[in-house]
Amino acid sequence: MFLIYINKLVTLLNSFGVKVKLFADDVKLYTKIVNGTDYDKLQAALSALCAWAEDWQLPISISKCCVLHIGKGNVSHQFFINGSPLPVVNSCRDLGITITSTLLFSDHITNIVAKAHQRANMIHRCFVSRNTALLVRAFVTYVRPLLEYNSVIWSPHHKCDTVSLEQVQRRFTKRLHGLRDLSYEKRLSLLNLQSLEVRRLHYDLTWCYKILFGLVCVNPDEFFFQFSVSNTSCISNAAITVHVCPSSVNV
Repeated sequence: MFLIYINKLVTLLNSFGVKVKLFADDVKLYTKIVNGTDYDKLQAALSALCAWAEDWQLPISISKCCVLHIGKGNVSHQFFINGSPLPVVNSCRDLGITITSTLLFSDHITNIVAKAHQRANMIHRCFVSRNTALLVRAFVTYVRPLLEYNSVIWSPHHKCDTVSLEQVQRRFTKRLHGLRDLSYEKRLSLLNLQSLEVRRLHYDLTWCYKILFGLVCVNPDEFFFQFSVSNTSCISNAAITVHVCPSSVNV
């Protein structure tokens, strides 16, 4: 019922030439700024949003709103909702991911690594049993999801971030009974675990497959400028050649 109630808002705001993303009662407006007219369009869309909210008696929580300018050389333009200026921020949390104005995810990785270390330490402190299988099960259930949630968005390309993420699992496995003196690779083998880096690679390849074969609502032309798939009877044996054009990716 709520979706029916709010979906009309997308049509209204799109008419101002801005893009809209909805998730439950969260609304994101964004547009590419080229000149002053683009600022005016975005402000007009915000004003229309206020009018819509007033008509449908759905007040906007202004204290939770902010403006994030993405890219270099952007002017921190001031926007308003109901006459109240919106704060301009360098980063914000969006559906569990910290987005920065530079689109670098080091801050997000730092946050999730800190939380993951806390949970991993709690497992070692709070579980009376020292059973290795039980402790690993707890790690996989309560810690690893923190380090993998939406990793296709923020998967690191800086070595320091990759090492920081892997260190959570490295330290946890080292504290397990009888495994302290073994190498990380040997510990993973005995515990039947994969490195976090390998798991992120699997997620990336799976997402790439879904984009190429139309299993998600993402236009492959925005990510790949040339690809070919050989005709085979079994799709798992299909040979895919992909040429990635990073400069063409729209964020």
